[in-house]
Amino acid sequence: MSTMNISLPEALKSFIDSQVAEGDYVSTSEYLRELLRKEQDRVRLRRLLLDGIESELLPEPMDGQYFDKLRKRIAEKK
Repeated sequence: MSTMNISLPEALKSFIDSQVAEGDYVSTSEYLRELLRKEQDRVRLRRLLLDGIESELLPEPMDGQYFDKLRKRIAEKK
């Protein structure tokens, strides 16, 4: 794991320190890693949604039956 030093305005540092003090996180590093993981997830989800919007439309309607079949296919892959 590499080290990174960042500078923060006092207001942001105080906010991070308060999140750690509330007991949700062990350290400021843990808190910032969690924020970055969430941002990575958000970026991935946005990309998937944009890819889906740009893809061709399916020939069948996306109704309850469609999603039932989709859930079944996903469950079979596990």
